[in-house]
Amino acid sequence: MLFKTSRMDFKDLYDDLHNLTPATGLNTILDVMEENNTVYAVEESEKGMTLTHYLSLRSRTLTPAEARTLLQPVMEGVALLHKSGLIHRGICPDNILLPIDGTARLTGYGTLALRTGGSELKSQLYPGYAAPEQYSAAEFSGRYTDVYALAAVCYKMVTGQTPVAAPQRKVRDSLESAHSLEAGVPTWFSQVLACALRLDPARRMQTVPELMSALTDPNVANAMFERGDNQISTRKIMAVSLVVIFILAVLLFWSLLGGRSDDKPTPISTPAENSEEGASSYEEIETIPDLVGKRYLTEIKDSDLYAGYRIVMTEQNSSEVAQGVVISQDPLAGTLKTEENQIIRLVVSKGPNLVEMPDILGFTQANAIKQLDERGIQYRMQVVENDGTFAEGCVAKTDVVAGTKFDAGKTIVNVFIAGERDDTLVASTASSEEETDSGDSQAE
Repeated sequence: MLFKTSRMDFKDLYDDLHNLTPATGLNTILDVMEENNTVYAVEESEKGMTLTHYLSLRSRTLTPAEARTLLQPVMEGVALLHKSGLIHRGICPDNILLPIDGTARLTGYGTLALRTGGSELKSQLYPGYAAPEQYSAAEFSGRYTDVYALAAVCYKMVTGQTPVAAPQRKVRDSLESAHSLEAGVPTWFSQVLACALRLDPARRMQTVPELMSALTDPNVANAMFERGDNQISTRKIMAVSLVVIFILAVLLFWSLLGGRSDDKPTPISTPAENSEEGASSYEEIETIPDLVGKRYLTEIKDSDLYAGYRIVMTEQNSSEVAQGVVISQDPLAGTLKTEENQIIRLVVSKGPNLVEMPDILGFTQANAIKQLDERGIQYRMQVVENDGTFAEGCVAKTDVVAGTKFDAGKTIVNVFIAGERDDTLVASTASSEEETDSGDSQAE
């Protein structure tokens, strides 16, 4: 009975994938067939490497922009799966392929039973990337399950560390923020990952498009947290206001009763006293100012407006934000000011990251990747026909000339890798050369 059910689930899943693919970010299912009471699925095979292998070759972690660019097609593919009513449940670096002639693709498709702990099948989960609800057959998985995994993959890419496994986090949540592990990760980006990695599915980010938008634009991320986390601050403000109103009402009522019984004049507070009380009330509900988008040197530094705060500034390259302008802040604007958060940490733009294109012609693919990664250059590998001029697997050409300076945050360099030696092309080239030599001899 278990075999029959598993076979039906497998066929239904791969039939849906066969109808859905080819699609951006998803590895293609070429065919699904049944033979000898067994279902077979034929999946496209691509030359390239897994994301796990790629990360092991790098000498440094990816920047948030690089991670976002690399994962973009995969996130688009997962969003398409969700739109079709499918959940992947197995997203991890091992299941993300990086073909040398195209964009990243997701593979590793599996049935619900395979991706759920405690089911009738022996489960196959990926510690650090599997969401907590996958470890129990009594809990439900959904789109938010894949959101958790995508955020975990992004966390690995920008910090170099695999997130703490969900079962361990449920005992004691020791997951460090991406910003604390890698100072170059902006606070807002780190907070988005933390929101998508929440253990409680109800409090977690729910959809992939929401995750994509929040990871792309700090303004979207800040607005999301103002709607969500900062609602607590609003409730605190309302609570403080109600308490103040209640105390004033009690004092007024008490003074009126006291005036009638003792015929004593009701004490009248002086304007100075009123102003002091009002000031203390306002201090209780003071919120963090919005500094994002302001120029640090002319609008923030040494300004009397922010004399009550300690401003800590770090710089970061940005292709979108002008030099000297604040990209993000921590705490977020609108957060209730307390004695503990009087320090505001700002990330200020250094402007675009201009780099010089290295000469990598003739380099092996691995050495070319190392040279580009060391300079923070984004790139796309493509295989081209090889007439024997270049060694197989080596760089034949690039679309950016060596020595050119460009914005690494906006430019993606196309790197063309020589494919397998094509003997037909080699023979054709040799034949043409012989004909040319023969013609020259006859002319003499």
